[in-house]
Amino acid sequence: MIAHLLKALQEKWNSYKYRFVPWIAVNLRKNERTLRRVKERSQDKLVPDEYIAVTLQSLFRHLFKNDIERQRDLLPLLTESSRSAYQNAQNSTVSLIRLDRHLDPCEVMLGSLGFCINRRRSTLWSAGTGVFVTMGMVPKGTPVAMYPGTVYQTYEPIFFQSLCNPFVFRCIDGVLIDGNDKGISKIVYRSCSGRDRLGPFRLSDITWLTANPDNPLAVGQYVNNCSNEKAANVCYQEFDVPDKFPLELRQYLPNVNYRHDTSKPLRCVVLVALRDINSGEELFSNYFTIVH
Repeated sequence: MIAHLLKALQEKWNSYKYRFVPWIAVNLRKNERTLRRVKERSQDKLVPDEYIAVTLQSLFRHLFKNDIERQRDLLPLLTESSRSAYQNAQNSTVSLIRLDRHLDPCEVMLGSLGFCINRRRSTLWSAGTGVFVTMGMVPKGTPVAMYPGTVYQTYEPIFFQSLCNPFVFRCIDGVLIDGNDKGISKIVYRSCSGRDRLGPFRLSDITWLTANPDNPLAVGQYVNNCSNEKAANVCYQEFDVPDKFPLELRQYLPNVNYRHDTSKPLRCVVLVALRDINSGEELFSNYFTIVH
């Protein structure tokens, strides 16, 4: 009985430790491949924020067009230029989105970005779930995934949500993102997302809490940390959503602020490819250290 319990606890720990920040910190020096050194925060950008914004908007527009029937109530509320762009795309025979059937979001992602990703059993022993490139190829410098969840500023409470939670991501400035899709974290995210609406416009995505997210990028919380055997092929990059981000596309953003009255822009974290990543490869992240 005791041996069985200890074995179960060991298996649970082996799965948990790859996302357990203290364990990672202790083992950083043992594995220099997990480190990406930057001299200051401004140098942590692998690609410009403008490129990330353009890439996300391109994918989100194709997702919007693919789901145009459900979006019809929003079209009359858009500017004339935006409305015309979506309607023209709907009638175009060269559009990436075939209108004779509704495509799976991963198919839309493949047509828009040239690759798609999915959650599968990790190749790391006892690491649980991982994220794989299942089709296509990811060019170096391309945003390949997003880290979803509730965004907490440094002064906001997260104690109860963080208990036994391996999915809390800490940004360079101390901002936390809770990417857990279960338990109290799931309840908090749903509540905050339902609160933040602008009329019929949804300002965040809740489908990442399910097995079939509308935004196929929103699985970044399941990307495991690299190891001696598995070198990193992606890294985290913080991205503050600009005010000019199209209103109708915010429904695909998998993040929401814990407080509705925060004066800071919505923080998102994307995972950017450190090299070309081929179909069948698992994504492995690395953590950075700031050198003063």
